[in-house]
Amino acid sequence: MPGLPGELAASVWGLHTSMTAQTMPFATVIGRDDTGDRHIFSWSCEDPPLHARYRLEWDFRGRAATSDGPPPRPSETMTALGIVQNTDPALRRVARPFDLPAEADDARRVVAALSSAVERVAQVHIFGKGMGIAAPQIGIDRAAAIIRTPDGEAITLFNPTIIESAGEVDEQYEGCLSFFDVRGRVPRSHVIHVEHTTIDGTKKITVFGRGVARLVAHEVDHLHGHLYTDRMRDGVEPIPVEQYRGTGTSWKY
Repeated sequence: MPGLPGELAASVWGLHTSMTAQTMPFATVIGRDDTGDRHIFSWSCEDPPLHARYRLEWDFRGRAATSDGPPPRPSETMTALGIVQNTDPALRRVARPFDLPAEADDARRVVAALSSAVERVAQVHIFGKGMGIAAPQIGIDRAAAIIRTPDGEAITLFNPTIIESAGEVDEQYEGCLSFFDVRGRVPRSHVIHVEHTTIDGTKKITVFGRGVARLVAHEVDHLHGHLYTDRMRDGVEPIPVEQYRGTGTSWKY
């Protein structure tokens, strides 16, 4: 790609999209040459699979360093990265389901947009517990969400619904990109059964457990117009993010 001015402190990442609608970061490192006053980025792939699509994206961190005043609040950072905030009524609407496989191309485009948002957000925050994002959070009224587990696994869900909960219920802190200034303790089941549709139109049920179940349940809630604050016990309020001590740590079971 063309060189970018060094003073902008560009952060560059890549996305690989497959025919199954899975979108993943590049498996290998993007090269960077800092010779001179411009940064040159490069990447190559041997034996790419048929129909694979690769895309480089970037953001400029140098702009923030030149601004005056206090650092932005987490919610302001997320807004700048294109995340819809909880004051938007769109987050309270049930997302429109996909007609699959007829809308497979639309579904892939939505997943690509979600993956791009995940990569932008991952540049500015550490997610030791994994993370997820639902289409309404980037202004798209469709029933799709992606989850990145703490182990790096990518989960893509279309039209998901929790049809059964099982096991113990515990209470742990959750954060939400749509109101990232706080964290809240949310009770959730250790095991959930989720009915969803694959890109080829097949309906299936997948069972998720523990931390991944919590991540998935959080995103399924978004697609049904719910926020995690709806799940908190009466009388329990979120705490300011400054009081939260779990950033970068894994789930505890």
